[in-house]
Amino acid sequence: MITDAETNYLYLADTLPKKHPEFYSRFEVVLSECGINLSLLPGTKNIWAVDYMPVQIAENKFVQFNYNPDYLQSKAGEKTISDVGSICKSISIETQKSDIKLDGGNVIRSTNKVIMCDKALSENKHLKKEQLVEELKILSQSENLIIIPTDPLDEIGHADGMVRFIDDKTVLINNYSKEDIALELEQSLKSSINNAGLDWVEIPYNPYNNRKDFHANGIYMNFLQMENVLVIPIFNMMEDEIAVKSFENNFNDYTIRTLESNEIAYDGGVLNCITWNIKK
Repeated sequence: MITDAETNYLYLADTLPKKHPEFYSRFEVVLSECGINLSLLPGTKNIWAVDYMPVQIAENKFVQFNYNPDYLQSKAGEKTISDVGSICKSISIETQKSDIKLDGGNVIRSTNKVIMCDKALSENKHLKKEQLVEELKILSQSENLIIIPTDPLDEIGHADGMVRFIDDKTVLINNYSKEDIALELEQSLKSSINNAGLDWVEIPYNPYNNRKDFHANGIYMNFLQMENVLVIPIFNMMEDEIAVKSFENNFNDYTIRTLESNEIAYDGGVLNCITWNIKK
């Protein structure tokens, strides 16, 4: 499976510069400084590109899951669902279609492992868990599928705000020590990771002053990772410096840049959410 660390080309939704022009301008500068090639996906209806675009399995293999999440079932929500087939055709990407409901933000990859929140199970109740897991392992060409608990305060249910790989043996997780539900969530998450034979490193996590539950300010986990480059969201919080130092300690071979990301975080996501990075 293609990992984020192997990707060398970045796509962003063409809705992003229209909706958040100041943020987009800042992002363009950072990407240019890092030497990252960028194109806009045409005809998108929301900015969260990673969720609806296909998952890259190999250099010329992309799996298009069924992007029809439960949180977009209202009339207003349905209007934000992009025509992914048309987008892929316009950028000359051929995909393998799957009926499994799955958002790209709930797919965290290493070379031989995939991590997903158990939201994937609740969205596909027509399949038995064993059948779903086996189909996902085949589609992703992964030896291990690791199911972690969904944060009960997260309606979206994406793993990219909870855990990311440092390497095949170690992951980053949020420091949930201030959560009201900390003990149950933390124990369940660490148990899932431990049972998969993985080690973990905790990083700062501070969404506690957000006015609404869906705001993503303070979630450093949702960073952009590409070949030899990390772009870390910062939020003008005291945790910014601690978070960046943690990334520097754990990704010491990477060029690391920061990007003030409060604007998009108020919309409910951060950098991994808005990016679709692939290997060309």
